[in-house]
Amino acid sequence: MKRTVEELLQCPYWIVDILPSQVPADSPGQYFAVEKYFLQGGRLEEIKRKHIDLVLKLNCYRDISIDGETVINPLPEHMADEMRKRFLYIMTGDSMILSEPDDTHLTVFNPDPQLLELIRQIASGEGLYVWKPAV
Repeated sequence: MKRTVEELLQCPYWIVDILPSQVPADSPGQYFAVEKYFLQGGRLEEIKRKHIDLVLKLNCYRDISIDGETVINPLPEHMADEMRKRFLYIMTGDSMILSEPDDTHLTVFNPDPQLLELIRQIASGEGLYVWKPAV
């Protein structure tokens, strides 16, 4: 059974990120300055390319679709273009990946254990990390 976007937004989620874990609120480091650095210039495009590559590699193993579109397994070029330009819900089975064009992370909602492991493996190859946020 396929879940709706609204249902999936209420499910447990994991983060695919450039950092290996959530930065604590009381961290002595300079998280916001570093984040700003990664959001500028070509750095964000490098990160977005990793996000796109992760989703396209995932599509080799799982059917995917884009919210609001009826096509299953859209062309890689279309997926890449959409991920670069808009807020996107990427559906795969009863799971969803949220991609934002101007963010350094992806959010994976309701992954089954096999999907989560596959995402971890692909993310590792892209130099990204997968972690569950503290509640």
